[in-house]
Amino acid sequence: MKNYQTSQLRNIGVVAHGGAGKTSLVEAMLFNTGAINRLGRVEDGTTTSDYHPEEIKRQVTIHTSVVPCEWKNTKLNMLDTPGFSDFISDVKGVLRVVDGALFMVCAVAGVEVQTEIIWDMATEAQLPKAIFVNKMDRENANFDKALGEIEQMLPGNFVPIQIPIGAAETFGGYVDVITQKAYTFKVNGDISETAVPDDLAAVLESYREKLIEASAEMDDEALEKYLNGDELSETEIMNGLRAGIKAGKITPVLCGSAVKNMGVKQAMDFLAEFYPAPEDKAAEPLSALVFKTLVDPFVGKMNFVRIFSGTLKADTPLYNATKEKAEKVGQVLYVRGKNQEPATQAPCGDIAVLVKLQDTNTNDTLCTKEKPVKLDPIVFPVPTYSVAIEPKSKGDEDKLGNALSRSLEEDPALRVEKNLETHETILTGMGEMHLDITLDKLKRKFGVDVVMHDPTVPYRETIRAMVKVEGKHKKQTGGHGQYGHCWLRLEPLADKEFEFDEEIFGGAVPKQYIPAVEKGVREAMSEGVLAGYPVTNVKVVLYDGSYHSVDSSEMAFKIAAAQAFKKGALQAKPVLLEPIANVEVVVPESFMGDIISDFNTKRGRILGMEPGGKYTTVKAQVPMSEMYKYAIDLKSITQGRGSFKMSFAHYEELPAMLADKVIAKAKAAKEAADK
Repeated sequence: MKNYQTSQLRNIGVVAHGGAGKTSLVEAMLFNTGAINRLGRVEDGTTTSDYHPEEIKRQVTIHTSVVPCEWKNTKLNMLDTPGFSDFISDVKGVLRVVDGALFMVCAVAGVEVQTEIIWDMATEAQLPKAIFVNKMDRENANFDKALGEIEQMLPGNFVPIQIPIGAAETFGGYVDVITQKAYTFKVNGDISETAVPDDLAAVLESYREKLIEASAEMDDEALEKYLNGDELSETEIMNGLRAGIKAGKITPVLCGSAVKNMGVKQAMDFLAEFYPAPEDKAAEPLSALVFKTLVDPFVGKMNFVRIFSGTLKADTPLYNATKEKAEKVGQVLYVRGKNQEPATQAPCGDIAVLVKLQDTNTNDTLCTKEKPVKLDPIVFPVPTYSVAIEPKSKGDEDKLGNALSRSLEEDPALRVEKNLETHETILTGMGEMHLDITLDKLKRKFGVDVVMHDPTVPYRETIRAMVKVEGKHKKQTGGHGQYGHCWLRLEPLADKEFEFDEEIFGGAVPKQYIPAVEKGVREAMSEGVLAGYPVTNVKVVLYDGSYHSVDSSEMAFKIAAAQAFKKGALQAKPVLLEPIANVEVVVPESFMGDIISDFNTKRGRILGMEPGGKYTTVKAQVPMSEMYKYAIDLKSITQGRGSFKMSFAHYEELPAMLADKVIAKAKAAKEAADK
């Protein structure tokens, strides 16, 4: 790959709902540059950008691929992104490092959910945008219908700069709105000029007027000329279009068929001509952001970086400003899918890969130690779908721990935690597919077979009445016996988990045994009396007892106290408590009623609603046991348009009917374990 200046670079995220044709478009672009000599197909698992085993198996993009296309003295860094919501964190990373987004919209399916979601993200990132209406060769393809959906569902000023000639099996060319010329496609994606079809003359005039008006508004002189009724030159129109795209005030619409390589060369011309180059900060000290990390079985850890200032050179010391650690850069690589090519340096604005860095991961800033800088990080979505996991083979716990830590390096949308109450390892991701693929990778990359199940609900137990109870441990064996005797008062405690006190008079229980009594109580509380869950919100008072000058011991008092607590807790109207979560759901207003009725079926309490633009936030408190599959439920209710976050709120009494089921299940499990 030859060396390019910053002005010759274009960093473009190819984004859309899954199945819109992003990977096929990038493949056709590569073919047009001569980088590959035959077009790969997603269905065959032969494309350049979908090369990971999990992508080939499922025929979907899971990892962002960087695919540089060298075209007419310009380097188009095309970033092919996933289109499914489970992998939206990859898209977030890409939108942070590109200088423009190319949206794919299917001419048959129109605007789909993920396209809407990513559109809002790209708008928030203030990125230039264009739309490629793809699959014009497909049956039922309809450019006008797709354009109507775009205008209705996406905010923006949409200006078609190409009008398709024909559709489905008759799709064979396009009319260029800028030049007012018509072209037909040849076999290799080239074009030949033809006459503008009569039935498109009026459409061309309408779209051209819209283009001229939008372009004129970008320049005062051009606007004055336009308002005076003077004709704008082609150069003035193009300059206005270029400025409008950069400012986000014009969104051009193109058309074609990626799999048939129709309109792809023209799209490449458009991106090279009209999309902005990165900001040139070559003279400033180096700063680069890691936006993706992959663990390659042969190369090791690969950090994908976008250089925001300075020049990245091979074999130089660097500084990780995020971790405050020195790093040594060996090779600088350019990648095209899985293919790698070493480079001596990468200029400002470019995208490259660094390997074998010790402490660097996604979202870290690399710079010089003399002039440290921290770039704004990528704000990744919070994962919300949790499962409990364990290795299939009992001896693989350490192996699983190592594999998970490597997976966390690769995937910022994963969380792993050890639940200290249930002793389960909880893996949290963006959805079912995300976690299925993660477990597949654990087996394929690290040789760990993992089983998953719903996390155990961390119930608690408590008491609802005050009782006084006696505990006595008396045992006579040869020599010293064992004697411990105590009277405990158990009381419900509202605002604390546990409190221990003593009201001993006259030395009925000597001071040195009182800590043993508390220890016995604490141990008994950890096991519970109803279903084996920890007891909470209890005050225990030691108020009387007796001792033996020879046979009493700390152990004897500990055993007596534990017996007393268990007996007393059963008499003090014990109940099960369940954890309640604070939940905030952000959805389009049209889904609010469905969300509220769903929470009602989940025993939830609605706390309030906060409108905010096109989305509304619904706040509720819901039992955690009802929320483990909520990521799936919400996706189904809102067709993927909703998001939520959840945090622990407090414990509440579990309704008796449900408590009976939990207790029966716990007893059955204990009996099975004792056999």
